[in-house]
Amino acid sequence: MEITTEKDSNYNNLEKMSVKEILENINNEDKTVPHAVEKALPQLEKLALVVAEKMKAGGRLLYIGAGTSGRLGVLDASECPPTFGVPFDWVVGLIAGGDGAIRKAVEFAEDDMEQAWKDLQAYDINENDVVVGLAASGTTPYVIGGLRKANENGVATGCIVCNSGSPVAAEAKYPVEVVVGPEFLSGSTRMKSGTAQKLVLNMLSTAVMIQLGRVKGNKMVDMQLSNHKLYNRGVRIIMGETGIAEETAASLLEKHGSVRKAIDSTLQVSPE
Repeated sequence: MEITTEKDSNYNNLEKMSVKEILENINNEDKTVPHAVEKALPQLEKLALVVAEKMKAGGRLLYIGAGTSGRLGVLDASECPPTFGVPFDWVVGLIAGGDGAIRKAVEFAEDDMEQAWKDLQAYDINENDVVVGLAASGTTPYVIGGLRKANENGVATGCIVCNSGSPVAAEAKYPVEVVVGPEFLSGSTRMKSGTAQKLVLNMLSTAVMIQLGRVKGNKMVDMQLSNHKLYNRGVRIIMGETGIAEETAASLLEKHGSVRKAIDSTLQVSPE
């Protein structure tokens, strides 16, 4: 296969560029990423549909990845509970080398073909779940091995990669291939590739959560009220959805502890 993410940059002599030139050139490369994502939308739709179907039936979404890809999976998983009010174990992010690898790279952790399945087994992985492998190169052994074992055990599999025709995509039943081309800094897949994966992860988890009924209109009515900013946002959502005054909205939010429940309580019709 041709690994375009490892190809030489379209730019050279980076150290001779001014800061302005560096920033403009990186920005020009970044502009190409949404177009690459757009081309992968049909693949992403198929993956989102199967994830929603499995989760409606009680399954979970589990990401496996290494390095930047693994960190992005952990990030997306960690943001689902506060954003959509789902249990912390509905969306799980696993990274090669364990949680310590989120902050500090663990040497050669991604080269272990067996470890991802061991990590997944700690979560009682089963046929109701979906495992999505994240690998910019599409060649990460940790991800390949995890998807292979998941397939062998009847677990639905997907992936998000940034090369076409990769071993990871070959293992995934629902591959998403976002081909972004060479990086500005040759081989630095935390750049365009990472941006592409972040965009796709945002789209995947948000689309799935909407399908699961975790959004009302365009509002995060199930979000966790974990700080003053989110509490105040909750009050504004209640006011906007019901037309009631701020003081009443705040009182309802205090009473119910949930934006959705507060809104629903105002819509209940009293018996005649």
